[in-house]
Amino acid sequence: MASGAAAAAYANVTADRHLEQSSARTCGLAREADIIHGPVSPCWLSFLQLRPRSNAAEGGLIASRDVNGPMFVKHSSRRFRRAALGLIASVPLCLAAHAATPPPAATAPATPPGRTPPVKGPIPAPKPAQPKPHRKINWLNPTTWPVLPVPLTAVDPNSGTTLGIIPTMLVTNSRDEITDIIAPDFMHNPNFGWGAHGRILAFPSQDTQWSIVGGAEQRIESTLDAIFQTGLLRDRPFSLTVEGLYDRSGTPRFYGIGNNSFKVNQTVFTNQQLGGTVTLGWNITHAWQLAYTFSAKKVKVLGGVLEGIPPITEKFADLIGIGTTHELLNRAALIYDTRDDITVPTRGMQVVVYGGIASRNVDIGDSLFTEAGGDGRFYWSPFPSLVVATHVDLRYEPTTHHVPFWALSSIGGDESVTGGSQTLRGYGTSRFYDRNSFSANIELRENVLSLDAFSTHIDLQVAPFFDTGRVFQSTTVWPMTHLHNVFGVGFRGIAPPSVVGYVDIGKGHEGVAVFTGINYPF
Repeated sequence: MASGAAAAAYANVTADRHLEQSSARTCGLAREADIIHGPVSPCWLSFLQLRPRSNAAEGGLIASRDVNGPMFVKHSSRRFRRAALGLIASVPLCLAAHAATPPPAATAPATPPGRTPPVKGPIPAPKPAQPKPHRKINWLNPTTWPVLPVPLTAVDPNSGTTLGIIPTMLVTNSRDEITDIIAPDFMHNPNFGWGAHGRILAFPSQDTQWSIVGGAEQRIESTLDAIFQTGLLRDRPFSLTVEGLYDRSGTPRFYGIGNNSFKVNQTVFTNQQLGGTVTLGWNITHAWQLAYTFSAKKVKVLGGVLEGIPPITEKFADLIGIGTTHELLNRAALIYDTRDDITVPTRGMQVVVYGGIASRNVDIGDSLFTEAGGDGRFYWSPFPSLVVATHVDLRYEPTTHHVPFWALSSIGGDESVTGGSQTLRGYGTSRFYDRNSFSANIELRENVLSLDAFSTHIDLQVAPFFDTGRVFQSTTVWPMTHLHNVFGVGFRGIAPPSVVGYVDIGKGHEGVAVFTGINYPF
């Protein structure tokens, strides 16, 4: 279901592809622990991203979820999206408030405080107390409000349009960097009725992040997702990501298996998932990491109830994967990461090579499938305002044994998850399914405006993009033929170092698709 995005960050969407999105999700060096929390202030960004990338190899999720592993919600990333469109919708407010704010008047130099009496011995002289600045509230100036009511407008090919409001509270530190986001939402979707969600997104440091998102709607939809990540900067021997998720979504689609599945065969199903994922990374060097991921989940697929779309049980009654399936996934990955920042990378690369085996229970012999693949992300900045971002992904399932359809390789949607669904922004999430998949993407991320507003620095980007990809059944098939191509443009709002919100519009051969969410797609 589509989720709007509130002011800045890791919205529900929904951030939070999508998890996204995982076999590595990590990276290097911890920020100093002397973060001084500034005054609570509102902002036009409300969620962070699935996605933090702030050093040569940081991998993170909350404001910037690094998607290197199995994300649970493969068909619905609404818990991360619910703030992204609000971000764009609030840009005019940001610009107006910024333009209307008069320059600070010249003031006489402050009178130096009286000297404290000298103290003998090793005890240092006490420093005079500095009064905390008091921010006066001006109800005609939104930048002074303690809570900013951000409009929620979320669009997604599968979920339709969601409208609502996201009261957003932002906490920044002395460097005007976002350290906490509190952003509930109240919304309405024509398919599922009224709903509400709560979210707390915390960035105690660039090395550690956590988030909790939960909520429900009148009909079908509900979610609870908790994520903790530490060792993101890879300056310690080990990195750790832990996620627990319950999610029930009524928007996933299924059109059949194969690269040429027809839109006329569209069906809908209800996807309910419960499980947990742990990823432990051994940081061999700052750039090299060996990661192990264990994921256990229970997936229940039922016929959908959206008006005008037949349920999956009507057209595909014998499809493997309908009903309840248990999956235990063991995956190993070798990661090389030289990105200069894990949230807003401008140069460097991240290359992941992985393999895994999934079974129905603890008996590896009772396997569902094996997997092998590679994922590469490359960034180059020929000019200070421009970043050329490219991505390529190839995934194979060499062996399958009654594998459920939702565990096959897939392309479609706005998120790229290593080992999961890949980006194709002219189609809904997981539009095409088969055993193997190939995808490639390129974006030109151009900064068009920078300003200071709502106690933080904001960059606005325009990013024309091209996506291509396909799915195929046999390993003998050359993957770069019979591709589905998508052209489009993206609009991004960035609050460094941890928040990216986006609106992406893509055109494929089935029409135009619009996505909102948190973090870059790759």
